[in-house]
Amino acid sequence: MTGRLGVFDSGFGGLTVLADLMAAMPQTDFLYLGDNARYPYGTRGFDTVLEFTTEAVDYLFRRGCPVVLLACNTASAKALRTIQQQFLPARWPDRRVLGVVRPSVEALAELPPGAIPGVTVPGNATGNVAILATPGTVASRSFVMELEKLAPGINVVQQACPMWVPLVENGELDGPGCRYFVRKYLEPVLNGPLEISRMLLACTHYPLLLDRISEITPPDVQILTQGKIVAERMVDWLTRHPDFAARLSSGGGSWFLTTDDTARFNELATMFMTTPVVSEHVHLPRLC
Repeated sequence: MTGRLGVFDSGFGGLTVLADLMAAMPQTDFLYLGDNARYPYGTRGFDTVLEFTTEAVDYLFRRGCPVVLLACNTASAKALRTIQQQFLPARWPDRRVLGVVRPSVEALAELPPGAIPGVTVPGNATGNVAILATPGTVASRSFVMELEKLAPGINVVQQACPMWVPLVENGELDGPGCRYFVRKYLEPVLNGPLEISRMLLACTHYPLLLDRISEITPPDVQILTQGKIVAERMVDWLTRHPDFAARLSSGGGSWFLTTDDTARFNELATMFMTTPVVSEHVHLPRLC
């Protein structure tokens, strides 16, 4: 029995990841779920994020998805490990849930997919990197902790960018106000004591500001976006797990679910996807 590849986010940002997944895997069917009614997750505690994320994953499994990607940094940081270690073995042992933090860290450290902590691997595992993220992701230190395990020789600068998500969701992708807030958060990173070589946009909204970010960032600083990283690593993961690849349906279609108003979702999702989006409203049952 085959099913769609599930993609979950607390809101709209995961759509940038979905767009890159669709480009990298054009024959695969996708089912996107945005928990917009309870967005944002970044300000919520670990237990609440785990509860909400588990409900979403369970719902996508019940809709037939054999694999679910958490295209949400907060859900990946606060809920993924518990879901993998406790929820899946207890309820869905034949399904898999993946996240965006680990593949992003591997790419930031220039390590191969599935790098093992403590094992020397080819690549540049030293240097100075920056992580641009929401305040919640920065406070969680999820990227820093993963980097400390995989590449302890790397120095990390974190920068919270609290105004970038509101700018994106209000369509303010250009103009003096947008440029002011892009510069406000970039200058401390680019003019700080460490000379940065790579910079990760660790929020799935931020690629929509890539043109403004690139205007300020020196050309010798590499800017990494999560969508392309995750899409590349998902293709690699499915190659290494052909049993799950065979369980994904191959019609090349995409379906969209939201826990909030569909008209609002369709409007903003169309901006993220650059093509018209029609969504279905769903309710996520509480787990016993």
